Amino acid sequence: MGRLLAIDYGRKRVGIAVTDPLKIVANGLKTVASGDVYEFLTEYTAKETVEKFIVGLPKTMQNEESESMKYIKPFVAGLKKRFPTIPVEMYDERFTSVIAHRAMLEGGLKKKDRQNKALVDEMSATIILQSYMESKNNLNF
Repeated sequence: MGRLLAIDYGRKRVGIAVTDPLKIVANGLKTVASGDVYEFLTEYTAKETVEKFIVGLPKTMQNEESESMKYIKPFVAGLKKRFPTIPVEMYDERFTSVIAHRAMLEGGLKKKDRQNKALVDEMSATIILQSYMESKNNLNF
């Protein structure tokens, strides 16, 4: 049984989250520099079985693709090329950064920690993954 791995792709940083092998819980894994993401994923998939990549799909409030899709599309194409046996699914990521900031505030993190963009990216990936899992009711991955 493999894990699901979520990716919150950004031009500078990439937040990464994974499930446990039973796909019950989503956990933040790491934030890596965008230029290092393929190398990180290659090393990770050599150690762990990944069943599917879930990539955040940025949309506007009008349900249209956002400006950042011009960076995400080439990333997804590269992901499919480098990992042809692992399916890639895109999942709506609207509001994940807002939710991550709110969770950090409610969790009592200090202002300095809440300004840590790498932590926000990792939490956003975790929220994408958890939302994806909830939308699928943990069935038929």
